[in-house]
Amino acid sequence: MKPTTTPVDATLGATITGVDLANLDDAAWRFVEDAFLEYALLIFPGQDLSADEQVAFSNRFGDIEILRENAKSVPISNQKPDGSVLNPDEYRFKTLRGNEGWHLDSTYMPIAAKAGVLTAKVVPSQGGETELADMRAAYEALDDAMKERIQGLSAYHSLYASQAKIGHIVEPGSGYGYHTMGAPLRPLVKTHPITGRKSLCLGRHIYSIPGMADDEAVSLVDELIDFACQPPRTYAHHWTPGDLIIWDNRCVMHRARPYDFSEARVMQATRIAGEASSELAPTVADERAGAFEPATTNR
Repeated sequence: MKPTTTPVDATLGATITGVDLANLDDAAWRFVEDAFLEYALLIFPGQDLSADEQVAFSNRFGDIEILRENAKSVPISNQKPDGSVLNPDEYRFKTLRGNEGWHLDSTYMPIAAKAGVLTAKVVPSQGGETELADMRAAYEALDDAMKERIQGLSAYHSLYASQAKIGHIVEPGSGYGYHTMGAPLRPLVKTHPITGRKSLCLGRHIYSIPGMADDEAVSLVDELIDFACQPPRTYAHHWTPGDLIIWDNRCVMHRARPYDFSEARVMQATRIAGEASSELAPTVADERAGAFEPATTNR
């Protein structure tokens, strides 16, 4: 098979065919790696990798971030082992609803993720897409005044804060990655460690910017997200079982789209850990980071 790249109609993303991700030779791997750096989002239709195969493919990009209970691959799913679906009042359901906000993975941890990988196993009859946004093109599209305004600014990231916004209080120790040493402080503008392109580091986990009132900080971040996550900088993937996508978490935000929660949606997820040289952030003690009250929500 000869690998073929077809760019999607956006500033990021390409569909790649003609490769078998479970059996990549060196030439095919170099093709995939080069495309990943160029497009920041790759779509591989119909691969249908097992969990072990997906872990092996993910490992080509780096070490795996352990997501839950020492597992390298986990289901992102509203389906229980008995086949029934989660109820809205269940803890894990509320965690899944948080994924519907634009975010970068693991920015609330000391080392943010390098990349995310999803394979579709069960998809609902409609909805449930994964939408992705190009933070490289977003930064480049900002006017000079906004670039000057945000240059040098950094923001605190917290999963406690982001879940509190939707009325969900995270229980310490109930899942992976809930920071215990303070909130990571990350610059709003970052430089990709390989391509050198600047991008915006945003997302729902931001709750505060040093030197700025919290309401002003949240307003600024919301303004930037609204601007960034517009066509042609966005792509929504409509899943077919067996599809695999991988995105560069260093410059691509993503979110899950709503669907009929009485139907099952099962994704097989792996996450590639970031390199400390580029993704490590200082953690700053902030008593608010673990003590947020529920916010008013219409969910």
